[in-house]
Formats: sequence, C-alpha cells, structure tokens
Amino acid sequence: MTHSAKPISATKMAVRTAIILFVFVVIFTALLSGAYTLTKPAIEAAAAEEKMKLIDEVLPRGSYDNNLLKATLRLAPTPELGQKETSTAYVARRNGAISAIVIEAVAPDGYSGNIRMLLALAPDGALLGVRVTQHRETPGLGDYIEPKKDKNKAHPWIGQFDGLKPAMVDEREWKVKKDGGRFDSVAGATVTPRAVVKAIRKAAVYVAENHATFFGSGKEQ
Repeated sequence: MTHSAKPISATKMAVRTAIILFVFVVIFTALLSGAYTLTKPAIEAAAAEEKMKLIDEVLPRGSYDNNLLKATLRLAPTPELGQKETSTAYVARRNGAISAIVIEAVAPDGYSGNIRMLLALAPDGALLGVRVTQHRETPGLGDYIEPKKDKNKAHPWIGQFDGLKPAMVDEREWKVKKDGGRFDSVAGATVTPRAVVKAIRKAAVYVAENHATFFGSGKEQ
C-alpha cells in the first residue's frame, strides 16, 4: 500500500518562508556592512579633500602647518553668523601659534535664500579671504559673488574684502555703493551683494568680539 506525502500545513509554510527571508536579510545586511567598511576610508578621504579645496580658497595651505580638519571648534547656533545649527570653526597654526581662523557663515537674506560662505580671519581681525560655497541666486545675475563665475577674473568681486577689518571701515560704509557704502555691485542685482556684505561684516565683528574664544593666547597649551 503506497502512502502519499502529507501536505505541509500553512503554518509550517509561513515559518519556513520567514526563516528564508530572515537568512536573506542577515546575509544582505552583512554584505552591505562589509562594503561600507571597505569603502568608508575612501569616502571620508574624498569628503575631507573636498572640504580642504574649499578652505584652500580662503587660506593657502602654506600659511599653516597643522592638520586643519582636526583642529576645530564646535560653535553653538550663532545668529551673528547666520547659523541656526551647530557649525565648525577651523584653527590654523604655524609653529604652534594661531595664524588664522576659518569660520562658516550664512547670509540668510539672499535674493533666493541662504548664501553660505567660508571666511578666514587673522588674529588682528583682518579678513584673509572670503568665498561663497553655496547659493541659489539668479544665474547670470548673482554669479559674480563666485570667482569662478565672475567675469572680472583679474579682480573678482569677492576679493574686495581681503585685508579689511571691521575697525578699519565705518559701519555706514559696509554697504554696496547704491546704499551709500563702498562696495561695488552689479546693476540690477544688488540684493545678493547687499546680503553678502552685511553677513561678512557681522561675522568679522563677531570674531573680533569673541577674540579669546577663537584665538585664546595664540599658543598651544
């Protein structure tokens, strides 16, 4: 007499399917984790190099001898810098002494929203360099705040801040010429430079007023 195989119950089938799925998820997760572990150093190195390329534009690498990405200050949300979230300041040193500070600032009142910038400042408060790192200003009109897109390659618009200190220029002059200040702008596109000029001054003044926080004694402890 031949006995036919008993049919697998729905419960056993569900359990078997669940086990197979679980094993698949475990294996897939392990593969993803392994791939991430292998690629993480390369991803971090690429991100660090991109950050350094931006910093290079405001502070040449030859002006300091420490690892700038490891010499940082975490800044709480700071209205004076236009920052609503925690931001980072980079401390440059040469022969142990602080040679500059690089900060992130935001002009919140650009024509199309936030204009993000990097600023390098010397211990005496002088601006060593300013660069716009991100914006959504009108193409063709707001482009000139970026040296790469500025038609005047010899004297880019953003370069007119180099060497200035808040104390050197009266607050009334920290405006575009259309508003009675000293800074150039392009006709028909004054909202963008107006926001940038205002944000640069606020950031420089903030650093000057918090000199001890950023520069301390100037020597490594």
